[in-house]
Amino acid sequence: MKRNSRQQGQKAEQLALRHLQKQGLQLIKQNFHCRQGEIDLIMSQDENIIFIEVRQRSQTRHGSALESITQQKQQRIIHTAHYYLQQHPKQASQPCRFDVVAIDGEKNQEKIQWLQNAFQA
Repeated sequence: MKRNSRQQGQKAEQLALRHLQKQGLQLIKQNFHCRQGEIDLIMSQDENIIFIEVRQRSQTRHGSALESITQQKQQRIIHTAHYYLQQHPKQASQPCRFDVVAIDGEKNQEKIQWLQNAFQA
């Protein structure tokens, strides 16, 4: 991934993080990596563990940010979430869900969409 793309991704994650914290979610872990993949944000709300994929598109000519989450990407997130829960057994008994934060548009004109329960494991 190009440095500029990585920087844009980090900015999008920070924007999403601030947005979700304003909604009452609490950060557990950011950028969780394993061989199966990566989860951008792991957060909690009430007793729920929420695995969040952040997608950003400045232009939508190739589809929106939300449309960019393929079935294959969903499966990688699910496998990574299973691995995370194996590593954190105390959290494994809590209800979990998969959310997506899609950010479309140019800087300072972003439209943020938070889709709760975007897909199921």
